[in-house]
Amino acid sequence: MRILALQSGTSADGIDAALVSVTAGVDALDVVVERWGTEPWLAAERALVMGAVAGERLDQAEWCRLETTVGQAFARAAVSFAAGAPRPDLVCAHGQTVFHGVEAGAVWGTLQVGEPAWIARATGCAVLFNVRVADVAAGGQGAPLISAFDARWLRTAAERAGAPIASLNLGGIANLQVVRPDGTVSGFDTGPANALLDAYLTRETEGAETFDRDGRHAAAGRVDAALLGRLLAHPYFALAAPKTTGRETFTLATVDEALADGSVPTPDDVCATLTELTAASVADALHRAAPDAARLVVSGGGARNPVLLERIAALAGVPVESSDAWGIPADAREAVMFGVLAYLSALRVPLELPGTPEGRAAVAGQWDLSVAPLPALPTVPDGTVTGGASQRLRVRTREERQ
Repeated sequence: MRILALQSGTSADGIDAALVSVTAGVDALDVVVERWGTEPWLAAERALVMGAVAGERLDQAEWCRLETTVGQAFARAAVSFAAGAPRPDLVCAHGQTVFHGVEAGAVWGTLQVGEPAWIARATGCAVLFNVRVADVAAGGQGAPLISAFDARWLRTAAERAGAPIASLNLGGIANLQVVRPDGTVSGFDTGPANALLDAYLTRETEGAETFDRDGRHAAAGRVDAALLGRLLAHPYFALAAPKTTGRETFTLATVDEALADGSVPTPDDVCATLTELTAASVADALHRAAPDAARLVVSGGGARNPVLLERIAALAGVPVESSDAWGIPADAREAVMFGVLAYLSALRVPLELPGTPEGRAAVAGQWDLSVAPLPALPTVPDGTVTGGASQRLRVRTREERQ
């Protein structure tokens, strides 16, 4: 089954797309990443999205415009990305997260925008959307979804190592997953990855720079120990896992409040300190969750920041490797994950996520079938649907599949 997956993460720096082929093998799901890339937001689109993410008050017309604009942008990305290739069997459109409601450690709601009807009409495919809400309604946290992917992908490696394999996605928010040799998995958000650094640098440069490319500003600055201590005092870091957070918790106000003591570090020093904040919070989370981890596999935009990776490796004390070395492009891992989750959803396989009450795991997402039905599902000779919950996941290159 060929699946086109689309998503825009907490950094909202583009619409990531991945075309994956998922086949039910004898002992694992075989996943081939056919192609991947990023469709940039148009300036007006991103301004609308970032305004909503930042908590700007929107009236009914503006909310309708946001929902429609994001859906149309995803439809444009789908058509552009799939041009020249056979039409996929289905599409997964995670949309844009604009709010993740958490109170007293419990998630009461989550909001992703992007009307799927535009995507279905543009592609002629069934579209999976609203992927997180079923788990929230079941009493879970709706995150991190990638733990369901990693439980299948990294278990064999954990068995071979005889120790946990940890994975880390560094988007706007950082999430950590730990897969153990016995197949159990834990996962949670550790705190900000790029969100604070991106927001601070965007403001300091008046939009000329929206992220610290190659960690240049962090490399040029020095960590301000006092500022770092105030940032690490944020109450989120002391919460027990499983836990989840979002950009609504870690905003520019977080930085400004920590700077309010009157000290005036240079912008490069602030960038170095915010980078250290991410590294320190990730390392502390890993030490708590899996002090015996054999590897840390990193993906997301932060995986392209060498200063951040060096600091994580130094503080965590484990080998740090990009997911590229494991067969999945670091910039595409979440999109690839959504492709696999769409396959599991089509097969009605419930997702076992950390924090979901026992026995209440739910099938992820809702389907827009307004233009096309779901494709025929894979079966074994007796007609039973196959490729379900207990299978592992093996990533292959196109050459290996051939």
